[in-house]
Amino acid sequence: MAKALNVRGLMNVQFAVQKTNVFVLEVNPRASRTVPFVSKAIGVPLAKIAARIMVGRTLKDLGLTREIHPKHISVKEAVFPFNKFPGVDTLLGPEMKSTGEVMGIDTSFGIAFAKAQLGGGMRLPQGGKVFISVRDDDKPSVAAVAEKLYRAGFEIVATRGTAAYFEARGIPSEVVNKVQEGSPHIGDQVKNGEVAMVINTPTDAHSQADSYYIRRFALDYQVPYFTTIAGAEAAAEGIEYLKERELDVKALQDYEAPLLP
Repeated sequence: MAKALNVRGLMNVQFAVQKTNVFVLEVNPRASRTVPFVSKAIGVPLAKIAARIMVGRTLKDLGLTREIHPKHISVKEAVFPFNKFPGVDTLLGPEMKSTGEVMGIDTSFGIAFAKAQLGGGMRLPQGGKVFISVRDDDKPSVAAVAEKLYRAGFEIVATRGTAAYFEARGIPSEVVNKVQEGSPHIGDQVKNGEVAMVINTPTDAHSQADSYYIRRFALDYQVPYFTTIAGAEAAAEGIEYLKERELDVKALQDYEAPLLP
């Protein structure tokens, strides 16, 4: 695309992926918030290099002739201002709602993800109850997450449908009411500090209305919550690593950054 559009310098591309179809939404000849993140992740000053290319230098002149493969893993997490707007739903759509981004770096994905969550104000728990309620299509995937968390010492709390699915697969779980089913419900447990983490993927309008209260309770009472299976899987992996070792802190410069020839 850069060659076709005759772009020299930085270029921002927005993709949309639907199963095996990849759509290009827009291509802009400009920098983006991703540039400083990638620069830190690979140890290469991309903005400086792009500026030099724009005035006539070549990649070969600047020594950037190969792809950089760092030994560490970098995770970028978006930061959202939902806690400043009472009553606003935290469910994400295609709109850009983030007000900032944070970065987590480590040699393992799980710890890098945990660091990114911590930078964004969300500390992954290492014990307690995890509430899980997901749509039918997500149950096979979330069962593996629930099993991993159960093995890590967590208690699983779930709505009736999800709990029945877990029990059929040998994963012990406690049944709790949805918010709209009346007290005592999951919202009460969140408010009372009984829940350490929430995993919830909504489906239809009724389910979204019920899970809205769950998400809002989790946000208001600072309980980590995940609304996608990918996020829940990453959280479970991060928790596994956190239970094995303490977080360590290093300066960005201490990570082995590949030097350009």
